[in-house]
Amino acid sequence: MMDALKPRTVGRPGQDQAHGLRQMFAAKALHFVPLASNPQVLYGGVVLERMCVAFAAVGFKALVVGAGERARVPSELSLFDLSEGIETLSDHVKYMPARGLPLKCVDARGDSSSLIDLVATAAVGVDVVILHASASELVRMLSTRARGYNLRPLLFTDDSAAGMTQAYTSIKLMSQRGQWFSHDLLVCADRDSQRGEMVAQRLAQCADNFLGAAQHAHLLINPMEPATQDPNASFLSMAADLLTCAWKHRQVEGGITEHMGKRAALPSRRTPVFN
Repeated sequence: MMDALKPRTVGRPGQDQAHGLRQMFAAKALHFVPLASNPQVLYGGVVLERMCVAFAAVGFKALVVGAGERARVPSELSLFDLSEGIETLSDHVKYMPARGLPLKCVDARGDSSSLIDLVATAAVGVDVVILHASASELVRMLSTRARGYNLRPLLFTDDSAAGMTQAYTSIKLMSQRGQWFSHDLLVCADRDSQRGEMVAQRLAQCADNFLGAAQHAHLLINPMEPATQDPNASFLSMAADLLTCAWKHRQVEGGITEHMGKRAALPSRRTPVFN
């Protein structure tokens, strides 16, 4: 897996897209990308891995904050200093186990946005922070920061009924509690799978009809493909959109970051590192 997460040159048209992404996001900034966990799907590690590979392909360094249901709990030392809990997996990927951490940072209003500042301070030398957590915890961490902001979270599922139900529940939570009415979707299925396309269409229809939420884009990813496979053009395009809509901070001297305004980020195989 370590070799899979190293940056590589991708072939055209991906090479042209990668160069374009570097030009678009050349300014030093820290992008927070919310990824809603789905404990009913076994491929969460695959999704994170693919996102990291796509970021590495354009030269971006990623920190995965693993706060999902299958992630490891942070060490006691990292509770005092988050940087102590960050593990280096490759030159372009770092990982921080954080299951339960959002609740440890919650205030009297049920808000965990202080964790964002702590992560931003600890994420030295990183371009993208992938927040992998339940929909409710993503809302706790980002809803007050992203009020009036064009934030678009990423969700994933497989073609099982349980996975679809969990994905829909996440959409409902984020639209009702966070007022996030747009999202992207990854479906873990063969790219030619008719069932995978049906899953995406069904979720889009339900989100629109019952929640007033919009599925901006969806992609099918084959979880059985090798992690070393280059990201295709469609994945890189989704990555560009995620970067544009990410919660963005400018990194300033001293390790702390500051919000850059209302503009606006791109990581399986069942890997023990991310699960």
